[in-house]
Amino acid sequence: MSEELPPSDATDRQADDEVRATDADAWATACAEDLAAEKARRRTQYGPPPGSAAEELRKLVDAVADKLSTIQSPLLGAVAGPAAQQVVKQVVEQAKAAVEPVIERNPDVFDHLAAAGNEILAAYRSAVQNQERRWTTGDSGDHDLDERRDRGDDAGPGERIDLD
Repeated sequence: MSEELPPSDATDRQADDEVRATDADAWATACAEDLAAEKARRRTQYGPPPGSAAEELRKLVDAVADKLSTIQSPLLGAVAGPAAQQVVKQVVEQAKAAVEPVIERNPDVFDHLAAAGNEILAAYRSAVQNQERRWTTGDSGDHDLDERRDRGDDAGPGERIDLD
């Protein structure tokens, strides 16, 4: 049996496909290297990036627990101090034991809550900036208020409401 050789243009196509594959790999590699270099630059400039909201909550709970366990209470005196400190440690451990499973089961919930908090903060900031702009420019925002006021017999501050 004789072996058939592929036509010459088929080998050219295979070579072109290999070149394209290596070009795509080179592009992906270059992009990954650039991204890694940029992350390293930002890490050195700004410090390590914050973790997820669940990790940050875990750090907060640990920091509060550490702080509460090291507080010496001068109000309880020398006799009740160690006992009170033991009670505080026990309460802190119970709180950590209650929070930890919630964080483990629902880490995405805390990311969503953090995103929602950021949206609320942005909306509040926008409202405050608009109000400050009105205060500083003297614009009350009620341009049609004078048109709606009833200029009838009564000199009171009331407005006329058309029911028609």
